[in-house]
Amino acid sequence: MDTWNEIEDWAKSKREWLGSFLELPGGIPSHDTINRVFQMIDPEKFHDAFFRWTGSVAGKIEGVAAIDGKTVRRSRDDAKGNRPAHVVSAWACEASLVLGQLKVEEKTNEIKAIPELLDILCLKGCVVTIDAMGTQKEIAEKIIDKEADYILQVKGNQERLMEDIALYFEKDVFPCRKNELAEEGRYYKDICFDHGRQETREYYVENEIGWLKADHSEWKGLSGIGACVSTVTEKGVATQSISYSIYSRSGMGAEEYGKCKRAHWGIENSLHWVLDIGFREDESRIRAGNAAENVNVLRHIGTNLLKQEKSCKMGIASKRKKCGYDPDYLYKVLGGLNTGLD
Repeated sequence: MDTWNEIEDWAKSKREWLGSFLELPGGIPSHDTINRVFQMIDPEKFHDAFFRWTGSVAGKIEGVAAIDGKTVRRSRDDAKGNRPAHVVSAWACEASLVLGQLKVEEKTNEIKAIPELLDILCLKGCVVTIDAMGTQKEIAEKIIDKEADYILQVKGNQERLMEDIALYFEKDVFPCRKNELAEEGRYYKDICFDHGRQETREYYVENEIGWLKADHSEWKGLSGIGACVSTVTEKGVATQSISYSIYSRSGMGAEEYGKCKRAHWGIENSLHWVLDIGFREDESRIRAGNAAENVNVLRHIGTNLLKQEKSCKMGIASKRKKCGYDPDYLYKVLGGLNTGLD
């Protein structure tokens, strides 16, 4: 259900089932009451409960943990001068789990939210990937202090670092023979096809960067630099783009670098796309009080539960519907992450 009215209607139709584990002396609350409750819930307490739950069910997180932000577009309320909610989330790529999220007032505030999110999470041994907004010296240091590694995209917000890396690859790496670089583990290529569109990604790494560390010693843990040359061919037209990153894992090869980068980009399909298509998040007009932030947590709970249930081959939106009409399947979903329900 996507609106308060739908939630009330669903609850009335499931009154007997809900009564098997809830005390409902006043019957099913109205949609207005449900709305007011979600406006009043303290988001910090709700987030804390979410972190404790994911921490208990996720176990030790391995592989790539991607951190990225998303704007809930229709949560804007111009009449009250409220900006749309922007949420920074941590996504465990291999486990397909939202590990945690924090709301910020706008995208530029991600820089403040990311360290707070890192403080909460247990990321020992993981590779934390963040786009250029989070490429900050303090964030790199925080990740190393958490006994994790980082891959941080470098763009214009770190202009001198970007120029040094780009110049090095253009002059000393790109002109080299690719087969020789591949034999040294410094080059890796991957090709994917999707709906008549071909994308070729060529990854390059360089671990001998004493010259760079001498000029940029303030980047804690800096061990190597990487480049991704992406060529997209659609209807016979090819477009190319290049992105650069710094990373902390010593001796990282191009294949590992490429797979980590690919995993980070997957957050768009694995989380953001699911929230928009499976939960219709961008269409939601829930925005009063704390409701938008709290309902965002609910969507992340739902995403975690539905992603873990793999016996049903339907998409997330269809799985949601099935939970509404098939109580056996609903119990299966609820039990998939040790929620404590029998």
